[in-house]
Amino acid sequence: MNAIDTGLKSKEREAVARELSKVLADSYALYLKTHGYHWNVRGPEFFSLHNLLEEQYRDIWGALDDIAERIRALGELAPQSASAFANLTSIKDGDPEKDSTAMLQELVKDHGVVLATARAALEAADEAGDEASVDLMTERLTAHEKAAWMLRSTLGER
Repeated sequence: MNAIDTGLKSKEREAVARELSKVLADSYALYLKTHGYHWNVRGPEFFSLHNLLEEQYRDIWGALDDIAERIRALGELAPQSASAFANLTSIKDGDPEKDSTAMLQELVKDHGVVLATARAALEAADEAGDEASVDLMTERLTAHEKAAWMLRSTLGER
């Protein structure tokens, strides 16, 4: 078996992959919730909210593959089961009975969770000198900050 030579030590790769696995799990939980709220949102703003949430879940869906592939490039296995994700995430399941305002407020909070997890992964990657993971987390931070802003603005908040 060939050794993985990325310029990072094994312990550094493991540490970054561990943090990226948390980002993957939080992102997957947020994807599921956003997609579910897209299906179940109701009210006079249905069409615009339905479309906004679709744009957001599609972005998250695309990022899941990038994050998992980065974990694999670091030589680690990406979590793939519902139980693995459940053990790694702190994002709770969505409730389709909520009204649209409560759904959006919850998604704003959850984007904040992913932002914190991504910042921790970025810090681990930066400490390891893993520029590729830093770049990926920077992209995800930008995307989640924008998504949270869009949701807050839709709610009439700053």
